[in-house]
Amino acid sequence: MKRHNFSAGPCVLPREVMEKSAQAVLDYDNGLSLIEISHRSKAFVDIMEQARSLALELLGLEGKGYKALFLQGGASTQFLMVALNMLEKRAGYLNTGTWSSKAIKEAKIFDDIYEVASSENAGFNYIPKGYDIPENYDYFHCTSNNTIFGTQMKAFPNSPIPMVCDMSSDIFSRTLDFTKFDIIYAGAQKNMGPAGTTLVIVKEDVLGKVSRKIPSMMDYKIHIGKGSMFNTPPVFAVYTSMLTLQWLKNKGGIAAIEKENEKKAQLMYSEIDLNPLFKGYATKEDRSFMNATFTLENENLKDTFDTMWKEAGINGLNGHRSVGGYRASMYNALSLDSVKVLVEIMSELERKA
Repeated sequence: MKRHNFSAGPCVLPREVMEKSAQAVLDYDNGLSLIEISHRSKAFVDIMEQARSLALELLGLEGKGYKALFLQGGASTQFLMVALNMLEKRAGYLNTGTWSSKAIKEAKIFDDIYEVASSENAGFNYIPKGYDIPENYDYFHCTSNNTIFGTQMKAFPNSPIPMVCDMSSDIFSRTLDFTKFDIIYAGAQKNMGPAGTTLVIVKEDVLGKVSRKIPSMMDYKIHIGKGSMFNTPPVFAVYTSMLTLQWLKNKGGIAAIEKENEKKAQLMYSEIDLNPLFKGYATKEDRSFMNATFTLENENLKDTFDTMWKEAGINGLNGHRSVGGYRASMYNALSLDSVKVLVEIMSELERKA
């Protein structure tokens, strides 16, 4: 039976990527597995360079003063690393959910952190708007997409200071002017590859402006100088991410995948809005194209609905424990057909009720 993977992360990956990466584990270089070759070998150095180059190319940042890094520690380590490299006196954060709250907590270890706006008062079901970003701050930090609550920033401010964005769950999913950002970071496991590596895009001219000493492993400049090879990189995660970026390029890049993502989201949200048995969690104007969150209006139907979607081969539909309900994560590699299967089950539940 075909499985339909709506898991919020680790994510669904393209079938061809899975097959190539699986084969590479068995034999990548004349009888040697990908995961046993030296990370200093030409074979892997080429992989790393291709991955970094593809990331910049797809984002339209080639030749514009940016460097791509594949690091470890997940996006959670970037909460700390951003502050270490960028925070001198004070920074402004937009608080739109669990992950931005965690980023704020980590940054507060060092200096004064100010929330320019927050949607916590409404359970993070919307994106704040109309806030001011102080010009005398070191940087402004935001989270583009909130997997737990199903909200997404549809527009970004014209920040008078360097802008840092956690794009873990929607990077490479939609067209944006990525030159607006000075640092972008994203855990690979949400939309790009397996868990184990984190993509960091850094505009070099924003670095080197803090007075503190930065530990070597946390210093962007050191990682840039070493080409993401300061320490042994996660070779399998980087390789599989590279394959996924190649797959995306072959499909026509971000502009092409954005059209597919829009179709999936429109189909999903149309059913949520038209079906009286379901209710969307996020404010309509801020709904995420990656993570649709919704609840059942009648909890007595929960067992029936759960049985139906599980029997149809659907995986990963339960909502986060802090919100409850359901969450359909529709990352780049999820097919429209999988969304159609879920929508049909929701319609069938309405007919049975």
